[in-house]
Amino acid sequence: MLFRTKKLARVFNSEKLLVQVYGPDNARLIMRRMSVLNAVPTLAEVPNTPPERRHELKGDRAGQFAVDVKHPYRIVFVPVGDPVPKLADGGYDLARITAIEILEVEDYH
Repeated sequence: MLFRTKKLARVFNSEKLLVQVYGPDNARLIMRRMSVLNAVPTLAEVPNTPPERRHELKGDRAGQFAVDVKHPYRIVFVPVGDPVPKLADGGYDLARITAIEILEVEDYH
């Protein structure tokens, strides 16, 4: 798992910093979501139903995915690969995506 910035990696790897930056409730849920993201071998195995609710974003966030934290916040990430595995129809082959890069925790609505 990669992170967009070193600062983000430092925050995500410290429970204390997660609480300082996102508050205790969000920090607890971020840690839960990260344990799921780290435990599964492919993106297809991250549940697309609550509580994780993995979903692909659209519009100006096309190519990004998110999992729910505490409404309205989401962990936003992109698949990593060279090239990123795609299906014949151009969509992402979630069963072959084995790495992601965390971009941010945000309310993008």
